[in-house]
Amino acid sequence: MENTEKIINALKQFVTLKGSQNKAATALGISAATLSKILNGKTDDIADEMWRILAAKTGSTGKRQWFTAQTGSYNQLMFVFANAQNDALACAVCGEAGCGKSTAAAEYASTHENVALLTCAEYWNKRQFLSALLSSYGIGSDGLSVGEMMDTAVENIKRMENPLVILDEADKLSDSVLYFFITLYNQLEDCAGLVLMATDFLKKRIEKGVKNCKKGYKEIYSRIGRKFICILAAGREDVAAACVANSLTDAQEINRIYADCQGDFRRVKRAVWATLKKAA
Repeated sequence: MENTEKIINALKQFVTLKGSQNKAATALGISAATLSKILNGKTDDIADEMWRILAAKTGSTGKRQWFTAQTGSYNQLMFVFANAQNDALACAVCGEAGCGKSTAAAEYASTHENVALLTCAEYWNKRQFLSALLSSYGIGSDGLSVGEMMDTAVENIKRMENPLVILDEADKLSDSVLYFFITLYNQLEDCAGLVLMATDFLKKRIEKGVKNCKKGYKEIYSRIGRKFICILAAGREDVAAACVANSLTDAQEINRIYADCQGDFRRVKRAVWATLKKAA
């Protein structure tokens, strides 16, 4: 397996962020013994499949590397995350798909301690949500009931210094799971930062729920300060910064990519890689 040194370096940083090898192993879904072997350089019997899993979970894949530029939306999101974490605030962030929300959240989580980043899924039930939350902090949940999982999560988060929970793609959650945001807020108020993040669909969903007096929606809306933080759309300077950060400096090509990208950084990434490949 190529690129093992990069993966090992990423694992060392991951262990530092989680606070211990045991917590890091739980978050990664591997045994503490396997993680210890890798960190100690005993990698001869580590299968390629395991390396691929670790590369994916630590963001150190051997594929083409995309370098994140400090765009307007990136800086805005970093400011929101830092405020939420340092001041134990609850807030909701919305922005168009491709504006860089998930990329910024992943980078923030990978460079700050006590941050749980959950990429929510439509199929999640209460147990899956809480399992993901506990796992993000390196805490096991085997044998626990849903109530015990919530109590364990709250108890451990309260012990942390400036914890932050980011729920990315929160619009994917069913109502029954989204209500956990209320529970987390109630039990962690002034102790932890909470960020709901999604496309404009979440904003419309919550505002509609408030208007129709739907159960739980007024409570959620109140807890996020009765407002949504709207992320800036990508402008030409943002697209240019992303291109330059990834070694594309030709002004004509940058203008072409900006005109075609529709403000979507995923489209920018594809266009930059295609242009560099063609040039090579």
